[in-house]
Amino acid sequence: MNLDPISLRLFVAVMEENAIARAAAREHIAASAASRRLAELEDTLQVELFTRSNRGTEPTAAAYTLLNLARGVLNDLDGIAAQMLEYGAGVRGQVRVVANISAITQFLPGELQGFMAAHPQVQVLLQEQISTAIAQSVAENAADVGILNHGSYGEQVTLLPYREDELVVVVPTGHALARRRGLKLADILPFDLVGMHPGSAINNLLIRQAAELEVPLKLRIQVTSYDAQCLMVAAGLGVGVLPFGSAQIYRGALALRTIPLTEPWAKRKLSLCVRSLESLSSVARLLVDHLRAGATLSSSTSTSTSTSTSSFSSSSDS
Repeated sequence: MNLDPISLRLFVAVMEENAIARAAAREHIAASAASRRLAELEDTLQVELFTRSNRGTEPTAAAYTLLNLARGVLNDLDGIAAQMLEYGAGVRGQVRVVANISAITQFLPGELQGFMAAHPQVQVLLQEQISTAIAQSVAENAADVGILNHGSYGEQVTLLPYREDELVVVVPTGHALARRRGLKLADILPFDLVGMHPGSAINNLLIRQAAELEVPLKLRIQVTSYDAQCLMVAAGLGVGVLPFGSAQIYRGALALRTIPLTEPWAKRKLSLCVRSLESLSSVARLLVDHLRAGATLSSSTSTSTSTSTSSFSSSSDS
């Protein structure tokens, strides 16, 4: 059985465009030729991919299975071509990474700098996505490695422990809550909230927790980045909830206070997401090992620092 990459690309285009004519235009071939190629693909695979009627074509269950397989094959072919071209430029590999904004702002700048310094011939392509999209991208082989909030995403992926972060409340320095040493969600619900965009993990988490308290969130503004969130908070448009490490970046430049959110759900786990360790390319496995090693070292350092701080506090109190 010989599968033609051109036919596979056309098939993927038909599935994504939901029309043979649009897919043919996208792939720069005639619609009649596109229909013929699809029929030949069905003959080769000996399976019906589309049911045809006067209303058009509808994908079968087999078509959806082939879609994921075809994307994986085509991505692998693109990767081979890209890596061979990059040998002339001294680049020996490429890793496609998708990560949520929490990982990008808190952990990845330093970790990727260290990785690329150690492996200058590896190219890392980084894209920001929300956690649900990250799991889907990895499952569909549109990305090699993902970093997302730990959870169940209903995708065929493997999650590996990575980091932990903690949500805090950010308020202007003159705010009524600014002198508090710790807050619960109930304390901030009476105030306007500058929230993250719909679909984001923090937004969904706050909505769920507020629903349990039977009090709606007063979402005055929703933004797509932590810097925009902090700028809006500093302007007095509401309070914000974001990871401690991300808040630290902006606190020095703006008149803001960060206050711990003393709720169990405010401590979150981030995970690395891969299809499987066995499916990783050699350079992707290098990056995963680097990120896991950095997370382990950071955890050990945090534990040591916490122990030292606790001992100091005890001796001072006595």
